[in-house]
Amino acid sequence: MNAQTLQGHWNEIKGQLKSKYGQLTDQDLEFAEGNVDQLVGNIQRKTGESRESIERHLDTLINKGSAGVAAAGERLQGAAHYAADHLRSGYDSAQQSFYDQYGQAEDMVRSNPMQSVGTAFGVGVLVGVTLGLLLRQR
Repeated sequence: MNAQTLQGHWNEIKGQLKSKYGQLTDQDLEFAEGNVDQLVGNIQRKTGESRESIERHLDTLINKGSAGVAAAGERLQGAAHYAADHLRSGYDSAQQSFYDQYGQAEDMVRSNPMQSVGTAFGVGVLVGVTLGLLLRQR
């Protein structure tokens, strides 16, 4: 039995010990400074159970808690994989849409070169005038 593991799950384990051994009080279950022997001795004095039986029960509670943590970790990992796949799918979709739009823009410029040059020139003049006015105001 590991004192550190016992401390990590102490609140849950304490409730389950009180459930199994109804005559135990909070004072009986005092778990000071990780002293497992003191805890087991307190339970043994109060309940009359054998030391081995109490330690076996504590090990069962600890292992059950560890299994719950492992299961939660597996669920979290599955959710992370799902989110990553969803993000990857969205990225691929956005990338494909960008390439499609870029291809359409290229086709439009090829089929209407004079209009494209005129539009680009007009946009350039408009941006230049706007920037010039903004810089003058400073």
